Amino acid sequence: MEARIGGKLKILYIVDILRKYSDEEHPLNASEICGYLADYNIKAERKAIYDDIENLIFYGYDIIKTRTPKNGFFLASRELELPEIYLLTDAVQAAGFITPKKTRELVGKLEDMMSAPQARARQDSIYIDYSRKCDNEEIYLSIYTLRHAIEQKKKVTLKYRTRRLDGRSMALREREHKVSPYALIWMDDHYYLVCNNEKYDNLMHLRLDRMKSVTMTEEPYRHFSQVSDYKETFDTADYAGRAFNMFGGDMVEMELNCSETILDQVIDRFTDRIHIIGSENGRFSFRTKGMLSEGLVGWLMQFGGDIEVVAPERLRDMMQEKINDLIKVYKKHLIGINKRG
Repeated sequence: MEARIGGKLKILYIVDILRKYSDEEHPLNASEICGYLADYNIKAERKAIYDDIENLIFYGYDIIKTRTPKNGFFLASRELELPEIYLLTDAVQAAGFITPKKTRELVGKLEDMMSAPQARARQDSIYIDYSRKCDNEEIYLSIYTLRHAIEQKKKVTLKYRTRRLDGRSMALREREHKVSPYALIWMDDHYYLVCNNEKYDNLMHLRLDRMKSVTMTEEPYRHFSQVSDYKETFDTADYAGRAFNMFGGDMVEMELNCSETILDQVIDRFTDRIHIIGSENGRFSFRTKGMLSEGLVGWLMQFGGDIEVVAPERLRDMMQEKINDLIKVYKKHLIGINKRG
């Protein structure tokens, strides 16, 4: 009985064998396929293998017959192509919010989409920095719950952990929040929830790796039009482009004067959301919108004199204050060095 069932499933096993053991550099001939089928207690003849492969090709499988590097067959098309698997594997390895356990699981699932020789070659080049990975295994359930709550337009409750200093050591502080969720954004190696705390009239950002016990309530969420400039649809892509380092703040019109040497960085950051109003002497000016925040100031500061804030005045004042703070810090440092000298 078992042999009869196995015989009926033979053609499915052939697909699995080609998917697992064959690729362009490692074709399998009929004899080798018969050998793998024997591992499943299925007896097969070479001629029957050729007939089965013809049927699979007729059905739509992209199975190629080749003579190099040897005579045989290989599965040419898969659910994901090799460069796509490499790309996704690298993204999983780099994502700090994916725990070590889940990283291993996801990489393993991606490797299952390769042939065994490809997977072995890939493993030799894989390096995962587990020290940068979070340890919150709830994050995957949190993503599901938050996605569902956003779709259902419901509020959620959650516990949020932050670090604080306790003498010379660090301690975790946990607070409960009830929020209206609007969007999930992956930025700067972190996954954020954009939401509104019912106590305030603005948007806030919470990191998913710091959340615990995320629960959807039956309470309708507060519509985002009450706390943002968006009316009909919360434009996640637009919002992410205007939030700097995921700091929230008031949306303002900005005018910036920049050196042409950083044109690529400016375009990378603002994409097509800029209006160039002039250029001369190796510099150009443009207008755009962004959130007035410490994140914006930090982004601007990294370019030094290559960016000048022309407007608004509030942003110029914030830049001047940050510059003055830095001058004070380094003046103290220089004074200390001079005294010791």
